[in-house]
Amino acid sequence: MPAEIIDGKAVAEQIRAEVKQAVAERVAAGKTVPGLATVLVGDNPASQVYVRSKRKACEEVGIQSFGFELPATATQDQVEGLVRELNQDPRIHGILVQLPLPDGLDEERVLGAISIQKDVDGFHPLNIGRLAQKGREPLFVPCTPAGCLYLIERVVPSLRGLNAVVLGRSNIVGMPMALLLVRADATVTICHSRTRDLPAVTRQADVLVAAVGRAEMVRADWVKPGAVVIDVGINRIEDPTHPKGQRLVGDVAFEEVRQVAGYITPVPGGVGPMTIAMLLKNTLRAAELAEM
Repeated sequence: MPAEIIDGKAVAEQIRAEVKQAVAERVAAGKTVPGLATVLVGDNPASQVYVRSKRKACEEVGIQSFGFELPATATQDQVEGLVRELNQDPRIHGILVQLPLPDGLDEERVLGAISIQKDVDGFHPLNIGRLAQKGREPLFVPCTPAGCLYLIERVVPSLRGLNAVVLGRSNIVGMPMALLLVRADATVTICHSRTRDLPAVTRQADVLVAAVGRAEMVRADWVKPGAVVIDVGINRIEDPTHPKGQRLVGDVAFEEVRQVAGYITPVPGGVGPMTIAMLLKNTLRAAELAEM
């Protein structure tokens, strides 16, 4: 029996509706409108698309959106200076610096300049450090891993004692995803390019999160029957049968793996919509924290 599809788009719409209602209730109560500032450095086309989609999503739920753009020639001091100005702006509750930054800029320094109370992307070293420590709570969790966990917990109410495998160890997805799964009491394995006999490792997973950026890398014989498979990958491949000559696929061979897994996220329509939904949720939380 084919795996049940986890509809991330539908779940994300539900989260957006909840955020929209909460924002409306805040405004009706005379409280401040949550505000999100996006900082785009350079002219990376993909980054421009991502920023536009985030700003549009904010407007749809009643969150104020503030866009700031700097040229690719911007210096480290200019980027950090802008971030510090936004830290002091009471209209702005969340700051999102779109990654990657142009070559020559120190990403860690820029992210570290963001006030931890406005770090709605969850990438500040203090937030990541708290996520990694037992007994500590981050103010914010990175949006994509948070969205993945939200989807997982809809179909697996308790991860306690389950084997979870994360393919990929990036700062944006892989590492924080593994930390979240550890916090949920799963037994976690992180795989990467140096992992020996990768298919044998992934076949032990009750929950498999693929975030390596390699089109359809995960095949059916990599997956334990009945496993939950979360596909974070977004890859374009050539497809002469498609009107545009190419199509989007994940890191998982969807049709093949669907015949083995118990639950699976599609690409598109799986994890992608959850990232922005969790960003909106974090921005609302930032506004609430600012009042405490």
